[in-house]
Amino acid sequence: MQTTSKLMLAAGFSAALVVPAIGGPEPVSEPAPAPANNGDWCEWLQNKPGKLPIPENPFLQEFQLEGRLQFQMAYMDGEDVNGDDFSSRFNEFRRARLGFKTKFLQYFGAKLAVDLVDDQRKDAEPNSGLGWGYEQLDEAYLSFDIKKAFGAGPLDSLQLLYGRQKFVLGYESHTSSTKLLTVERSAIANKVYDSARPTGVTLEGEWDKWSFAASVYSSTTDGADNKAFNGWQDDLFYLTHLGYQATDDLAFGFDWTYNHADVSAGEDSVLPYAWATSFNVAYEPGPWGVIGDFIYGDNGGARLGNPVGERDDFWGIVVMPYYWIVDEKLQAVAQYQYGGADDAEGIRVNSRYGRARGTGGTSTIDVNSGRGDSHHSFYGGLNYYLCGHNAKVQAGIEYQTMDTPVGDFDELTYLLAFRTFF
Repeated sequence: MQTTSKLMLAAGFSAALVVPAIGGPEPVSEPAPAPANNGDWCEWLQNKPGKLPIPENPFLQEFQLEGRLQFQMAYMDGEDVNGDDFSSRFNEFRRARLGFKTKFLQYFGAKLAVDLVDDQRKDAEPNSGLGWGYEQLDEAYLSFDIKKAFGAGPLDSLQLLYGRQKFVLGYESHTSSTKLLTVERSAIANKVYDSARPTGVTLEGEWDKWSFAASVYSSTTDGADNKAFNGWQDDLFYLTHLGYQATDDLAFGFDWTYNHADVSAGEDSVLPYAWATSFNVAYEPGPWGVIGDFIYGDNGGARLGNPVGERDDFWGIVVMPYYWIVDEKLQAVAQYQYGGADDAEGIRVNSRYGRARGTGGTSTIDVNSGRGDSHHSFYGGLNYYLCGHNAKVQAGIEYQTMDTPVGDFDELTYLLAFRTFF
């Protein structure tokens, strides 16, 4: 398939979905709770059905079960670095997660969530690689409400967290997978996020229109193959966040992380880069909105064990406009992402589905393991909300192209997903 025709198809699809702003009602970045006439099942789903009634007592104040299930299908058609055409299709349970959160002893809280599916099925083996049951811990931490216990002056909230936490850097990682507007996060967002779940301590709070957080994490990755709690025997890495809600329509965010691990000295490293920053903005003035994120970082060199070609600086930009075609029901979304790097293999496309099964290993298809120095992607999609974000269907088309040291490859991917949570 020719690159030009793919680019025209994907760009045209995205352009058709982004309707010009014409003013409208109070902006919403996500659907409001559905009215009761949508059906009892929706009202039930959106009203925290896992929250258990707790009689008033000094020991346990709240207990709530939580869960999510996400299934998706994809068809990928592409041309590799040698000009050879390839295609592949996928059906997978993207996430199945169950957990709880609780408040106890007036000032304490806890959260625990586990992943319950590992879906590694291949086209040629449709019944292989699907495993149900405990896969790994997602998050598991304790919290202490400093503001409630001791007061915190002018601060509106202040709390301390310790345990296995979701690492968040950039707008898309701050957004839960249950509320993403695209089927998958962009490649540059996933590079800095890396789905990391390190063990660490976080201090976070709010004051007026500001929010902030500071974290210290262990770089150790030996906690049951990084699927449980990690130790503190290796080095540390750090994360800070600052957010500002300028108006009801406009919000800014800034994240920065620095990784002090030294792989060359035998230490582990949770992150595959030395440092990274994100400056992001969300503007939502009406039935339309736009989200932007600028990311810059340094892959690091021999200290992090990166080979020649995967070092030095990287950067990226994500622009994601959306428009409510039918308020709170049907939403059009587009996304453009660019990623670049100083080194020839300094960035990488997503594993879903740019370097997915069928494009590596024993396959004759060559996408240079998805690595290169210039990556463009264009996404256009529709989201249909059955019951807000609690139950929705997402359909999208993504075109992406990557420049590699051995040639270019490009791919067109069609995606269909169902997301639900309680």
